Amino acid sequence: MSTNEIISYDLSLSPDLEQIQRMLNKAFKKFPDVNGLILHSDQGWQYQHAFYQKSLRERGIIQSMSRKGICYDNCIIETFLPE
Repeated sequence: MSTNEIISYDLSLSPDLEQIQRMLNKAFKKFPDVNGLILHSDQGWQYQHAFYQKSLRERGIIQSMSRKGICYDNCIIETFLPE
């Protein structure tokens, strides 16, 4: 599982690809060798975007995505975030 450590984040009034790029760049700067890492997310549009998927593939990251409508797939993050 995870260490419950927030590796990277970025704040924005509305999500866009530049925000995702900034967040990934911060994470990759902190941890440059991530080959083989499994990165799990929900099915947000940004995580399905070709840019995001290509960024992960280029670094050898395996993308994992929750199934639609199955909240149990995200139980770790759901318990981390406030209601």
